[in-house]
Amino acid sequence: MNFGLISELKKIPGPVMITGHTGFKGTWMTLFLESHGIPVVGFSLPPNELSLYSRLNRKGEVFEKFGDIRLEDSVDKFISDTKPSVIIHMAAQPLVLESYKDPIGTFSTNVMGTANLLNSASKSNSVMVIGVVTTDKVYQNINQGKQFIESDPLGGKDPYSASKVGTEAVISAWQQIAETNGGPTIISLRAGNVIGGGDWGENRLIPDLVRGFVTSTPLEIRNPQSTRPWQHVLDPLNGYLLALDYGLKHRKATAFNFGPIEPSLTVKEVIDIARQEWPMLLQPVAGVTNKNQESNYLDLNSNFAQEILGWNPVWPQIEAVQKSITWWRGYLVSKTSPQQLCIGDIQEFTRALTL
Repeated sequence: MNFGLISELKKIPGPVMITGHTGFKGTWMTLFLESHGIPVVGFSLPPNELSLYSRLNRKGEVFEKFGDIRLEDSVDKFISDTKPSVIIHMAAQPLVLESYKDPIGTFSTNVMGTANLLNSASKSNSVMVIGVVTTDKVYQNINQGKQFIESDPLGGKDPYSASKVGTEAVISAWQQIAETNGGPTIISLRAGNVIGGGDWGENRLIPDLVRGFVTSTPLEIRNPQSTRPWQHVLDPLNGYLLALDYGLKHRKATAFNFGPIEPSLTVKEVIDIARQEWPMLLQPVAGVTNKNQESNYLDLNSNFAQEILGWNPVWPQIEAVQKSITWWRGYLVSKTSPQQLCIGDIQEFTRALTL
C-alpha cells in the first residue's frame, strides 16, 4: 500500500503553530510533529487536569501561551512573536451535547475564534498555509446513509454542527480574501469520529466506557445503532499534514475529507469490539437508550484525499478501536507511562507508512 509522505513541511523556516494544542488531538499532533523533527508552538486554553496533555506533563515542552482564541490582540501578538510558517487551527468547542447547554459559547469559539485566527494570520508575513479542522458533521444530513463528498451541501441541525458550518463559511470568506488580496493558503480539514488513547472528553464513547470502568458507574449508551466513521487519531492527523504539505507545494487547496475506507461501524459494534479487547471494561454498562440530538447515520467519502494527497488510513476501524482500548488498559492496568504508550503507537504507525 502506498501512503503519501510529507516533504515540504520539513523545509519550512518557522515552526508549526497549533491552536488547541492542550486538547486531545492537539497533544497527539504535537507528539506526531515532534517525531518528524518539526518544531511546534502552541496557543490554547489551559489544559484540563485529566487531559492527555496533563497526563504527559507537557507544560513547557514547547513554546506556548494559554489564551482565548477569541481575543484577537492576544492571537496577533503570539503570531508576531513566534512567526509560524504553518498553522493548524484545532481550538474549538468540540462536543455536540455541550453545544445544547452553551450554544452562544459554541458559536463564539467556533465561528468568531476562527475568524480572529484567520484575520491575524492573514496579516502575518510568515504564515504560508493554514489548516482549519472542522468536522464530518458539517454536511447536510437527512440520515439517508450516503457517503458525503467535499462538494456536498453543508448544513447543521444542532448547535455544534451549525457552528462548524459557520466555521466553513469563515474559511470560504478568508479563502476569497486571500485570492483577492494575497495571503496564506487556507484548507478545510474534515475528519470523522476520532478515537485513541488518552481522550477524556465528555459524552464520547471510548472515554465514557473507560470512565465507567474507573468509577464503577453504570453507563447509558446513546443511539446504539447510529453509525460513525471511527478512526484512530493518527490517521486524520497524518491526512492533515499531507494536506498542509500539498498546500505548501501547490499554494492551493480547499477541503479534504478523512475517514475510513470501509463502511462506518455502529456504536454497538464499537462496544462489542471493546468488550472483546478488554472484557472487564464493559462490566458497568447499563441499559441502552435513544436520544434524538445527533444524526443516526454518518459516513465520509475520502477518495479525493486518496487521489490528491496519496492518503490512506493505516488502521481500519476495528484496529483503531482495539488500539484505543489497549492504550487505556496499558495505562490503567499495566501502569505503563502515557508517554511510552503514545510514542509506541506513533512509531508503529510511522513504520506502517513507510512499508
